[in-house]
Amino acid sequence: MAKRDYYEVLGAKKGASAEELKKAYRQKAKELHPDRNSDNPNAEAQFKDVNEAYDVLKDADKKAAYDRYGHAAFEGGMGGGARGGFNGGGGQGDFASAFSDVFEDLFGDFMGRSGGAGGGGRSRAQRGSDLRYNLRVTLEEAYAGVQKTINVPTSVACDACRGTGADGGSEPTTCPTCSGMGKVRAQQGFFTVERTCPTCNGAGQIVKNPCKSCQGHGRIEKERALSVNIPAGVETGTRIRLAGEGEAGLRGGPTGDLYIFIEVKDHPIFQRDGVHLFCRIPISFATAALGGEVEVPTIDGGKARVKVPAGSQTGKQMRLRGKGMPALRGAGLGDMLLELAVETPVNLTVRQKELLREFDELSEENHPEGNSFFAKVKGFWDGMKS
Repeated sequence: MAKRDYYEVLGAKKGASAEELKKAYRQKAKELHPDRNSDNPNAEAQFKDVNEAYDVLKDADKKAAYDRYGHAAFEGGMGGGARGGFNGGGGQGDFASAFSDVFEDLFGDFMGRSGGAGGGGRSRAQRGSDLRYNLRVTLEEAYAGVQKTINVPTSVACDACRGTGADGGSEPTTCPTCSGMGKVRAQQGFFTVERTCPTCNGAGQIVKNPCKSCQGHGRIEKERALSVNIPAGVETGTRIRLAGEGEAGLRGGPTGDLYIFIEVKDHPIFQRDGVHLFCRIPISFATAALGGEVEVPTIDGGKARVKVPAGSQTGKQMRLRGKGMPALRGAGLGDMLLELAVETPVNLTVRQKELLREFDELSEENHPEGNSFFAKVKGFWDGMKS
């Protein structure tokens, strides 16, 4: 039976370019792959024909010979035919080569980005990990900003080998197993499977004489002291990034970053809500009734005198503008809100008790809220009786 024209097998026109042939091959290989055509008994034979055709036409010299002489150009064993099948014979190597090309074409970009095929050369030097450091500051430090010195345990480049991992300053050599790719291929059935090179563990390089200080890693564990500027207005959860202050890269790779997460400690006097501060101010019964002035603290360490109106009740709020926290990324200051708490006196003397009883007898009309409440209660009870 006469062999079909290779261009016809691929579904390509005569004289098609290499790119057009590759495109046609990709389409046919996906269409006729036996795994996708289990109900087609001819799929395997057709798939072999496609690979045989592309193995010839992808080679410029073989393509030129085929274009001039046709199949006769390869009579006598010169061709790249894969008719030997999948189980031994000369065709196995040709099929693997042809399918490897389309495998790389279909998946090469993805594998390169993820550190696989095509990306092995870039994996020789690996970027260091990012580090996290939790830093606690006081509310006063968050208000004013502060410079802190922190000690960060991390990996730094080995001075003895200058980060190469090789003893005496010698350079690592290309891995002979994977030729620097960091990956090795193995043929399994229809597919070419890649896995991490067992010799270099994906690095693409090997160190024949490892550095005694870092055991060939190119970095050592060390605690570093860093000075960090904490800007005014930071809150719990604020993240500060220090570029290049993270873990050193493997075998000279770029350094990671250090992320500092801020936690602002609770304050014994002030409670914070964004840029605003709250402060609960206890006042005496007499001050609440008669009015007066109280002295309150401010977050900057100063003092402020606040006028308390006569007849103030517990829960009354007053605002001190501009006495709150600074905005982290913005201008101006928040406010401080004062909440009055009328304090009931305790541990009264006999005389104090006598005066309070006398005062209570004389102040029946001086409790508008209480009188209103009990009037409502009386109405409620009367309604229940009727």
